Amino acid sequence: MSNSKATGRLSVEYMTRIALLTALSSILFLLEIPVIAFYKLDFSNLPVLLGAFSMGPVPGLIILGLKALIGCTHSSSMMVGELADFLTGLFFILPAAIYYRKHKTRRGAIVGMVLGILCQVVVSVVINKFLMIPFYMNAFNMPIDVIIDMGRKAIPFVDTEWKLLLVVTAPFNLLKGFAISLVTALIYKPLSPYLHVRSRG
Repeated sequence: MSNSKATGRLSVEYMTRIALLTALSSILFLLEIPVIAFYKLDFSNLPVLLGAFSMGPVPGLIILGLKALIGCTHSSSMMVGELADFLTGLFFILPAAIYYRKHKTRRGAIVGMVLGILCQVVVSVVINKFLMIPFYMNAFNMPIDVIIDMGRKAIPFVDTEWKLLLVVTAPFNLLKGFAISLVTALIYKPLSPYLHVRSRG
């Protein structure tokens, strides 16, 4: 097979896998599980992480970006929620995928996911502090006390914005990252033959 035909087939296979993982990610984005206060758990970044591990960081980010764009078509937060989801996902997927690309072992995958989880937790606090909370305050005329009270209903001693961020937001994103990483660790190897794009002679 000529190089051009091989490259063309690889491109088609990459695009096919990206499209399938994007579709799955978009569906999972709609399936939310209430966890605590106003936070809901979804597994939409699971296909993103699978794609990033199997094809590399760039295809992973393409899947993440396409998922966000599709989410914007039915956004209930003027696309701000989708932006926040994209940014937290970015800082979860990118460190994990980059580390795994350099250390393609089970240990490398685990270390990469731990790095991604830690980055996601930190970024989630920053995003909620400077993007999501101000958005809800301005767009829905929601005083900060009302937002804090939502957290207090779940955890009684939450009585300040920083307690909300550190006691509710951070642990929720820790849980979300751990759940996605755990499922990835369980299913990645069995699915690996179907996820990887291999050249053919």
